[in-house]
Amino acid sequence: MATNLFDSMYKPDVLSCLADLSNDEVMTPPSVANQMLDLLPKKIWKNPNIKILDPAVKSGVFLREAAKRFIEGEAEIFPDLQERINHIFTEQLYGVAITEMTSLLSRRSLYCSKYPNGPFSIVPFDNPSGNIRFVKTKHTWKNGKCEQCGAAQSEYQRDDSLESHAYEFIHKLKPEEIFNMKFDVIISNPPYQLSDGGGEGSSAIPLYNKFIEQAMKLNPKYLSMIVPARWYSGGKGLDEFRNNLLHDERLSVIHDYPETADCFPGLNIRGGICYFLWDRNHKGDTTVVNHFKGEDIASSRPLLEENANTFIRYNKAVSIVRKVQALSEETMDSVVESRNYYGIPSNFKNYTEKKSSNNQVKLYRSDRNPKSPKEVWINKPDIGKNIQDIIKHKVIVSKASPGGDEFPHSVISLPKFASAPSACTETYLIVSFVDDEKAASSLMSYMATRFFRFMVMLVKNTQNISKDMFSFVPTLKWDHLYSDDELYKKYNLNNEEIAFIESMVRPMELNNGEE
Repeated sequence: MATNLFDSMYKPDVLSCLADLSNDEVMTPPSVANQMLDLLPKKIWKNPNIKILDPAVKSGVFLREAAKRFIEGEAEIFPDLQERINHIFTEQLYGVAITEMTSLLSRRSLYCSKYPNGPFSIVPFDNPSGNIRFVKTKHTWKNGKCEQCGAAQSEYQRDDSLESHAYEFIHKLKPEEIFNMKFDVIISNPPYQLSDGGGEGSSAIPLYNKFIEQAMKLNPKYLSMIVPARWYSGGKGLDEFRNNLLHDERLSVIHDYPETADCFPGLNIRGGICYFLWDRNHKGDTTVVNHFKGEDIASSRPLLEENANTFIRYNKAVSIVRKVQALSEETMDSVVESRNYYGIPSNFKNYTEKKSSNNQVKLYRSDRNPKSPKEVWINKPDIGKNIQDIIKHKVIVSKASPGGDEFPHSVISLPKFASAPSACTETYLIVSFVDDEKAASSLMSYMATRFFRFMVMLVKNTQNISKDMFSFVPTLKWDHLYSDDELYKKYNLNNEEIAFIESMVRPMELNNGEE
């Protein structure tokens, strides 16, 4: 018997295809939307009084997939299919679109028509928007930034015909006024960031935290969002947000993806991605699920370990941290200096290739141009701050990590010994001042161990490193060369813990401290 051609053809969900199109405002694949909806209690799909809001609608996928569940769950309450559909779409599902285009797209995917008061809509509305709202909103400028979202006026003060990315949900002082109702469930994939005008146009301010905070003001029963995992330990301006969320016992579940492509195929968001369930009635430990290297590893645990102010994303790493902290040693974040210690920018050019009576301070900088001189010298007045410390030997490391996001990581670049008198540009981080070259060799051997770099990696989720990322690394004595075997034994790590460390961090050969 011949197979029907159309039955055998691949029929992709159009929203799966759209999910691959955007890097800036990432659209959610239907499979991921359903995984997030699976976090909600099954009983809600049989409740005709439940109201769901997506405050950052792009494709309408969350509302569409929720509609499918309501249609099945409410069959006994509304035996007539059209009556059931009318109730679900008019009384239970609501969205705030982020742009005019996404409002049209989401109405099309939800109501089968861009205009739900038209003849092709599966639900009869008396207005052209249905329950998918889009209101063109303006930024409120003050000192070159938007007061609500932090967007740069230089980039987002635009002609009315252009999209300003002023999202209504986070620009409303009272978000409850948008629909004038309470919501049981808020679920979304919000915009992640906007340029704030710093860093020669490359600097951006996070937005997803503002959507989460605004949603919490509405006090839903359940809140679920998918966002960059950078908030665990980094992100510009996220300190208060991170502190609040990590101390919130209502955070019931976190699904963590260190490699973004495992969740959003084809995308790479530095630090990975996560989605969570915030349950208004939950109190206690959080179920953390790591989706990594083909494994799904779940553990119920506190978000913050004792004596730690950083969330440990990997369940397999918790026992390692506990063993290390059991020795109550000082940590390296108290030794590492803050960025740009000498106040010399990375693009500093006022140097000479030879040491002279004026230029006697060796400058360590990064220059990938093969024709650039390897050694340069500067004058003391060119040093912006901490000039008294040029007479100290030091170990330095590039603030930028080498390689990509694939595992195992190098985590940090090769460390260097900077003998006195010397300084460095902001390209480098001073790991520690040392007494002599022997002590420097000891410290650099420690930095080359997988153990050291693993402990840094637990906090590091961006390309650049900072002193805070050394908060799990014990400070040792710089009196001999270190090896992983010695450190594994010192902290009583078992074979499983050692194997995990070595699966995450690649070996490093010092090569005399030269890259």
